[in-house]
Amino acid sequence: MIKTPYLLFLGDAPDQLAAKVAQGIKDWRPEFAVGQFRMDGCKADMGLPDMTLEEAKAAGAKTLVIGVANRGGVISQAWKKVLVTALEEGFDLASGLHNLLQDEEDLVAVAKATGQDLHDVRVPEVDYPIANGKKRTGKRLLAVGTDCSVGKMYTALCMEKEMRERGMKASFRATGQTGILITGDGVPLDAVIADFMAGSVEYITPDNDADHWDIIEGQGSLFHVSYSGVTMALIHGGQPDALVVCHEPTRDHMRGLPDYQLPTLEAVRDMALSLAKVANPACQVVGYSINTQNMPEDEARAYCAKVEAELGLPATDPFRFGAGKLVDALDAI
Repeated sequence: MIKTPYLLFLGDAPDQLAAKVAQGIKDWRPEFAVGQFRMDGCKADMGLPDMTLEEAKAAGAKTLVIGVANRGGVISQAWKKVLVTALEEGFDLASGLHNLLQDEEDLVAVAKATGQDLHDVRVPEVDYPIANGKKRTGKRLLAVGTDCSVGKMYTALCMEKEMRERGMKASFRATGQTGILITGDGVPLDAVIADFMAGSVEYITPDNDADHWDIIEGQGSLFHVSYSGVTMALIHGGQPDALVVCHEPTRDHMRGLPDYQLPTLEAVRDMALSLAKVANPACQVVGYSINTQNMPEDEARAYCAKVEAELGLPATDPFRFGAGKLVDALDAI
């Protein structure tokens, strides 16, 4: 088990979105977040106390969590001095990057010498099966998006929270590093060998009660040429009964791909639904989740209302305005 509470390491993150792992932990497990450690040039800020390693240790922090999700998932050489010092001062390290802590010889040597633990969240711990496509009992919802990092995890967590408050049976199923660090369980889907990705999604959403909903965290986007494969595995492995389409309306291009424009909500709706019907012909889109964090409230509400009027399904920012509309639509099918 990863020891809590955490000191969130933001490193030299170039923007707020690059620190989405830390943001997710801060928003959904604030009791775990003692403070943040930022290097010179860091442009992300969780609104937590900036702490030195010594201050965080005195405040009770036990694990330094790498809260940055950079392109390619690499451990920067610029971070190494901090990570080594953290081990020497008695912190465990936790990371969800593709570049594993356990593959860094200097970190492994210091951890061994100091008796500290290295936790790589993005290492599959199960021998997942190949997907068989067999119908499972229970119900499943999948969040799909127009792009990466548009709020698919937040949408799923908000919906699960609302459903549980209503007494509905619901389980959030984490499929990425941040979700796993928040909930303590899940599959690091983009680290699973391709042939087994859909099978791993079947594995974490097994047979369940007829009125139980698995709320599956989405990944990537069918329209993102770098990460579309992981989305495809979720759509077929998840066999969703319902889809929620997620969107961030203020972007002018796909995340990390300046030559690619975002697809329309209609395009994502139609493509995701047609592919979902391969595994579950009864699948339907129930609503739209709009990430309005970069919009003033009046503009955000107007945009959601516009989407509802044009597309004929509920649209809301579930983190900002609540997930009630989306849960109502889900409960109605």
